[in-house]
Amino acid sequence: MIKILIVDDETDLEVLIRQKFRKKIREQHYEFVFAVNGNDALKKLSEFPDVEIVLSDINMPEMDGLTLLTKINETSPLVKTVMVSAYGDMENIRKAMNRGAFDFVTKPVDFEDLELTMEKTIQHVYLIRETLKAIKENNILRMYVDETVLNFMGSREYETSIMANETVEATVAFIDICSFTSISEKETPDTVVAMLNLYFDLMAKEIIAQKGIIDKFIGDCVMAVFKGPYHPDRAIDACLAIRSKIEALQGSADFMPKVSIGINCGEMISGNIGSVTLKRLDYTVIGDTVNTAQRLQRAAGVGQIVISEAGYERVRQSFNCRMIGSTCLKNKAEEVMLYEVLN
Repeated sequence: MIKILIVDDETDLEVLIRQKFRKKIREQHYEFVFAVNGNDALKKLSEFPDVEIVLSDINMPEMDGLTLLTKINETSPLVKTVMVSAYGDMENIRKAMNRGAFDFVTKPVDFEDLELTMEKTIQHVYLIRETLKAIKENNILRMYVDETVLNFMGSREYETSIMANETVEATVAFIDICSFTSISEKETPDTVVAMLNLYFDLMAKEIIAQKGIIDKFIGDCVMAVFKGPYHPDRAIDACLAIRSKIEALQGSADFMPKVSIGINCGEMISGNIGSVTLKRLDYTVIGDTVNTAQRLQRAAGVGQIVISEAGYERVRQSFNCRMIGSTCLKNKAEEVMLYEVLN
């Protein structure tokens, strides 16, 4: 519902407004508030802070419309004012525009023209509000996202990639904080969240340093995706750095931070997945390669980075690994040979 303030000392205007817009009022599209002069209008704006637009006469007792216009721009800059007056000469129009009026309608009022003007003004107010919201969200985003990622998000490459559903060759890493559930049952919520955010922030820095993307946070686990040249090597480099940095952190008598990591590379589907109805889409990767990476993480012990035999064949010349042995992974018909990345 759009709330509109009508300011005019001619009381019969209220009757006309309610008659002409009775259907819109009944359908709860418009809601009107009325004031008899500028002073009364300022009180109504204070009483109804959700007023979107003001329609104001110029010649009124106590406080005229042009003075009111100046006051509104000072106190409620997002509210837009349309002047509705019999004084439609160029001098009055210029005075109104120079003081910040959005538009000018002359009396006697053509109500069809008035409604078009109102709708145009409302759309302008909504556009300003959405722009301010986007600026606020962007400023918040800059607090949490690396500058290089933000620059990429503003590029044409990003616009193209975000709309593409495709099969890609990439590496997925699942990085889990071992036994964190137990500490979350003992500590206060503030302590748990602070600890988790510290670990996640450390992980994010190492992932971004290797040009990886944090796909999502899943409880106390991070899912990261690496694309482009040498993506398996960069994924392992990031995970080795994460393991080293996490283990260097000071813990407590009850909890020493450790990670278990599963890494897998291969083809996966990349696209926007979720509910269009709820307007909640997640740009992510799915497929057997992703599922296997998560199961490798579950098979990993404390402090281990585990890869499959296929992954080992791709990185064995770059990293020192040792064979763990074969094991059954969920939904896999045959056993999978596991390897641990040492350094």
